[in-house]
Amino acid sequence: MNLIFEERPCRHGFRLGLASLDAGASLNALSLPMIEALAHRLAIWQDDPEIACVVLRGNGARAFCAGGDVRALAEACRAEPGTVPALARRFFADEYRLFHRLHHYRKPLLGWAHGYVMGGGMGLLQSTGLRIVTPSSRLAMPEIGIGLYPDVGASWFLGRLPGRLGLFLGLGASQLNARDALDLGLADRFLLDEQQEALLHGLAQLNWNEQSASQLHSLLQALEREALARLPGAELLPRRERIDRLLDVADLPAAWHALTALQGDSDPLLARAAATLASGCPLTAHLVWEQLRRARRLSLAEALRMEYAMSLNCCRHPEFAEGVRARLIDKDNRPRWHWPQVAAIPPSVVEAHFAPTWEGEHPLAQLGDS
Repeated sequence: MNLIFEERPCRHGFRLGLASLDAGASLNALSLPMIEALAHRLAIWQDDPEIACVVLRGNGARAFCAGGDVRALAEACRAEPGTVPALARRFFADEYRLFHRLHHYRKPLLGWAHGYVMGGGMGLLQSTGLRIVTPSSRLAMPEIGIGLYPDVGASWFLGRLPGRLGLFLGLGASQLNARDALDLGLADRFLLDEQQEALLHGLAQLNWNEQSASQLHSLLQALEREALARLPGAELLPRRERIDRLLDVADLPAAWHALTALQGDSDPLLARAAATLASGCPLTAHLVWEQLRRARRLSLAEALRMEYAMSLNCCRHPEFAEGVRARLIDKDNRPRWHWPQVAAIPPSVVEAHFAPTWEGEHPLAQLGDS
């Protein structure tokens, strides 16, 4: 199952719930059994009056969670080309339901996001009530490289970033450090990697019977004061003006050409993003543009319902399976995209990714907005 659940004693008979992702070989990538087990245990803890607080973390020094188990999904897609595998229908539905429930969790839910926090890891972190980043944190949505798109609620959280930064992160897959995450509202607190046990000890010492929210705030504030001297410098906001000008264009092909033209730029961050996009999936770029356009006024539940259709259609079309083959299975890093030219992709192909692949009621119709 690659998950470890613990309960630690707190004062006055309360307990702390500790859920640890424990799939080191895959950098704690989320598999379907992990998603189901996490959903089950967190629901139990939410309803247990003696569980005062829950902490979600990843074991190992390298990652909180580097995404979802896309290899298993891609292999299912390759076995059933042109269809939506049953695994995909279940995986994305269960994953999105979990993230939506965590957004509305009724107890303090802390996410400790050290190391790589990518794809599904970003969705998991953004679902927690208190998002903690550290000096080792590297946050990104790297789906442009594998022919998928930034899902797990990214339509909602990237779409709320200032200016064109959400579009830039979706197209260029740039990694954010802890300061960037705080600046953009994608994290709440900065602590040192070595402060995790101090945090857990402090949580166990709180009086959860009285003014617990105030005590928790004071604990995090005190720990953060000790850590702030090691907060890295901002990388993204200082570049916002240039990024906004660069991506102030009318359509996706223009955005593609504007960004890829920066390969070899004197700014290494922009040059890396340009190179990433140039080797990325042109169809994914169109999906990023369109999902952010459509999500401007959507609630989280509505965004997840839109993404469910997009994800199933990505499994039905060839780019996702080919991208995972090239990047993660054969590792030749030479994906043979079905639509290699960004300007030649028919609008009908992009539109088809937003169409339902099921009969009757939406499988996520029960997701609410409160």
